[in-house]
Amino acid sequence: MIDRYTLPEMGAIWADENRFQKWLDVEVAACEAMAEMGKIPREAFEAIRDKAGFNVQRIFEIEEITKHDVLAFLTCVAEYIGEESKYVHMGMTSSDVLDTSLSLQMKEAGELLVQKLKKLREVIGQRAVEHKYTVMIGRTHGIHAEPVTFGLKLALWYDEVGRCINRMNHAIDTISVGAISGAVGTFAQIDPRVEEFACGKLGLRPAPISTQVIQRDRHAEYMSTIAVVGSSLDKFATELRNLQRTDIHEVEEAFSKGQKGSSAMPHKKNPITSERVAGLARVLRGNALAALENVALWHERDITHSSVERVIIPDSTILLDYMLAKMIEIMKNLQVFPENMKANLEKTLGLVNSQRVMLALVDKGVLRETAYHWVQRNALKAWEIKVPFKELVLKDEEIMTKLNDQEVEGLFDYDYHIKHVDTLFKRVGL
Repeated sequence: MIDRYTLPEMGAIWADENRFQKWLDVEVAACEAMAEMGKIPREAFEAIRDKAGFNVQRIFEIEEITKHDVLAFLTCVAEYIGEESKYVHMGMTSSDVLDTSLSLQMKEAGELLVQKLKKLREVIGQRAVEHKYTVMIGRTHGIHAEPVTFGLKLALWYDEVGRCINRMNHAIDTISVGAISGAVGTFAQIDPRVEEFACGKLGLRPAPISTQVIQRDRHAEYMSTIAVVGSSLDKFATELRNLQRTDIHEVEEAFSKGQKGSSAMPHKKNPITSERVAGLARVLRGNALAALENVALWHERDITHSSVERVIIPDSTILLDYMLAKMIEIMKNLQVFPENMKANLEKTLGLVNSQRVMLALVDKGVLRETAYHWVQRNALKAWEIKVPFKELVLKDEEIMTKLNDQEVEGLFDYDYHIKHVDTLFKRVGL
């Protein structure tokens, strides 16, 4: 399913062509560093820089024989360079190339995800402002609580996406390191200055210390961050799915001309894209768990992490990129039904104002326990006999010894509940 929808920018980052190009970038940067230090002839570096190339199919052909991807790559590159290829990969180990280039790909992918997150935040912010004062019922435990606005719900998401952006930027920074330190990270066969120069050339920082590999807590943080972002999208999608339920129907995913919701039931309009986003978030969380398992390697390195990462890192970045694109599309085209929100608000016959009535009685000097009892008996009766709560309050002799008709009317004004909307919007920067 994802192959059909993979967005070209993210897919290209993980394509073989880009992967091998990143390997070549690392090798050439290391050669340039050694030329700068006088470790190899300057002319040799210039020849390497000018001639270096590869052919993806040829690399795979060689790998069939060598059973080693980096050696196959180096053999192919040598066919392009010729004699000067003897200076390529000097003092380096495979992981110097693999891990440093993987960092480059993860950085590139992360930056693309941040772009998408910023776009999603912008769209959510626009819809939040649009529905800043669109009153709806707030629900706790799935039960009507007190009024909110749809704009406040979206402002909350806007703020959360901002945190997702900050987390993603931090994860990118964490993974933006390279290691060109040799077989066990001791620089026994290569000068640490090569690592410093090459990483700088590539836009990375040298890992302060490594073994044969960059330590996998960095990758686990990156993957866990992707899972957290995916979980936020899951949260948004799950709320939209609930609000689209027939018995609520306060919002609805756009339904295009010719679209069909069910093979059996022609009336169906299902929140399929939100369901897809919610489902894929489970994959991201599972992949994050696999990344956490990769942190503990044997001694200076084993290879248990490698095969896992070749699946989970491309898959998770591609999945999240796709999920973000879908969520942007959902939020841009989301249908909102204020009239249904108002109708749902009235379903509980004004019971959402019970706390206001109780607190008004307390303000008049009634003990809280007594006020709670007076209000509760009317609230339960209203729900039982389906009579508006306000009518029962106005007929309650004990309550009306403390409140007059005008005060009661004021207690049932929904605007009271949203008087701080502007303050909350300012807090989140809207």
